[in-house]
Amino acid sequence: MVANMGERIEFPSNGSTGEAYLAVPQGGSGSTSGIIVLQEWWGLVDQIMRTCDRFAAAGFTALAPDLYHGTTVPLTEPDDAGKAMMALKMDTASRDLSGAVDELSRRTGRSHVGVIGFCMGGGLALVLATQRPDAVKAVVPAYGLIPWPDVQPDYRRLEAKVQCHAAGHDDFFTPEAARELERELTRLDKDAVLHIYADAGHAFANEDRPEAYHRESAELLWERATEFFRSNLS
Repeated sequence: MVANMGERIEFPSNGSTGEAYLAVPQGGSGSTSGIIVLQEWWGLVDQIMRTCDRFAAAGFTALAPDLYHGTTVPLTEPDDAGKAMMALKMDTASRDLSGAVDELSRRTGRSHVGVIGFCMGGGLALVLATQRPDAVKAVVPAYGLIPWPDVQPDYRRLEAKVQCHAAGHDDFFTPEAARELERELTRLDKDAVLHIYADAGHAFANEDRPEAYHRESAELLWERATEFFRSNLS
């Protein structure tokens, strides 16, 4: 297995300390566009760190906050992952997310960032965009879930452009749920585009899960997302 290119860092998080994985381009992070990468319910696993590495290779500075603070769940244990997700303390997570935005802005010297998230991270990407409209200008939720009953984003506060990705065969974030999100954002005059991958299922971009991975869809998501970030963060 190829070693990760980035490094683990700590950053200020509203009076506490957050942890993250950071990957930077060869020339350094200064004046680059910054991308926050948000984990699935497994935690900050190798696949998320490699996604950061891939963004760095494409010229972005990528930072993935560790929302489970050192804990990860094996990819073979979805029940445990679901429990970890539902046990996430949203006040702490919100502080970590906001602190990650500030840390990325500090490192790049740019006030605006992009956010991409997968599964629960896709839902949190939308949450973060509504909590930090001052900073988040492009958000990419990929089959994003918001399973916490007391967490409902106020989309009226959203300033970011949205590129949403959904799978045609997804019982967690169904195509109809994706279309309803698009309709809601459109009603609020938000800039939102939805892509549905007809042949894919939930978690189709996770190459470490062969039972879910759909290469063609995953590569198309990557191409669309990177172009979206280049267009809206440059």
